[in-house]
Amino acid sequence: MVSVDQSAPAVDPTLASRAHRATEPLHNHLYFAPEQDEYLTAVGIRPGRMCYFAGRAAPMGAVGPGVVTATFYNFSPTLVARLIPRAWTLASPEQVVAARLDAARASLTRLLGDAATSPEIEELAGLLREACSALTPEGRPLYAGHADQAWPEEPLLQVWHGATLLREHRGDGHIAVLVRHGLSGIEALQSHSATGRGFTPAAAQALRGYTDEEWSAAAARLAERGLVVDGDLTEAGQQLRAQIEAETDALAVEPWAHLGAERTARVVELGKPLSARIAAAGAYPDGVFGK
Repeated sequence: MVSVDQSAPAVDPTLASRAHRATEPLHNHLYFAPEQDEYLTAVGIRPGRMCYFAGRAAPMGAVGPGVVTATFYNFSPTLVARLIPRAWTLASPEQVVAARLDAARASLTRLLGDAATSPEIEELAGLLREACSALTPEGRPLYAGHADQAWPEEPLLQVWHGATLLREHRGDGHIAVLVRHGLSGIEALQSHSATGRGFTPAAAQALRGYTDEEWSAAAARLAERGLVVDGDLTEAGQQLRAQIEAETDALAVEPWAHLGAERTARVVELGKPLSARIAAAGAYPDGVFGK
């Protein structure tokens, strides 16, 4: 388990989870933003899923499909292999990283409006950068690639970069928990969709690139384990998903313990209305997410 600085004020994992939810849209909205395709296709990447895979993987360098499958976890390996490493023959990782920053600036400026240059952005940027100073790369490959990138100078992009680092660090820990509990990528995806808090099942299958046969086989395995039946979590499935989230929270508490409860609460206070503004501006397509 990731160690926590014992000299730092204690932070309840539920507060850390709230901070995660308050800031994640500042990062993940980009995957649905037209600016991602606009800026990445300008350097040669093909529109659509290739922009997503190349943009998120580029900080790790010109990695192959195995590394992307391992670190992204719940995508079809077949889909990944169709797009990576071909993307690196069209644009270098360095070009993609730079284009992605430009896309993040443009999308956040559009979605946040006048809030993009507000004092709250500057304050949040400082808090996230301080929180990230406690993160370490061991066992966190996707985070580590992003952490090797220099911090941007603009407060708006510092917010995006900080939210990205925290999200990928948490995601690496989440994958470790899923592996520990014996859930493959497609099984993790299906069981999470069954909670109603992620993608709808139809969107999850389509966006992650699984065939009907693969989807049905995974559903059968989950049913055999007594976790999901007819698309709904059983009691055992609900307990497992709750345990997975609790363990993920515990592995992600370190930056917030470093920041302390008061400043972590301030991150929630600052990040929540910004993320709400992003959602209200239409950042996420209808019919993709569950309840």
